[in-house]
Amino acid sequence: MKKIAILSASVRNGRNSHRVALYFKNYLQTHQLAEVNLIDLHEYNFPIFEERLRFISDPSEAMLRFASQITEAEGIIIVTPEYNGGYPASLKNVIDLLYAEWKRKPLAIATVSAGAFAGSQVITSLQFSLWKIGALVVPAMFPVPTIDKTFNEHGEPADKEGTDKRANAFVGELIYWMDAKAKVD
Repeated sequence: MKKIAILSASVRNGRNSHRVALYFKNYLQTHQLAEVNLIDLHEYNFPIFEERLRFISDPSEAMLRFASQITEAEGIIIVTPEYNGGYPASLKNVIDLLYAEWKRKPLAIATVSAGAFAGSQVITSLQFSLWKIGALVVPAMFPVPTIDKTFNEHGEPADKEGTDKRANAFVGELIYWMDAKAKVD
């Protein structure tokens, strides 16, 4: 079975984007599409890193566990809120911590906002950072507007049928690129 990690990027108290991470965990498991590993940055409480992992003389167990989870995943869904037109520092922090672990890793991006624009402003800057380190950002996106109306705190969508239809296309694109990468490795 394929291995997909879901990276929940927000570390704020009262965060709402985590609802979408919970949705994808349930969606992937219910449809038996992949082994799922939910990586919740809120649980790590990482400091601001001063160097890439490979240059840190005494990395913490948490850093090594995080790196291992990214390495082991065949594909990753990044769920990120949009904060003031960008993505959270917690996400930039872990992107910059690693390098080889992201290289040629198929990634799909789900953006979340409280407003109507669904995190659309965060896409360009996040894609650019991921492209610069060689990640394979798939062309499908999963934008979520007005999160407080579209998903409850348990990750259940208000419009299950419509959300599942969008998720099917989004996850299908990620799996396509995971399969394509596996053929060339």
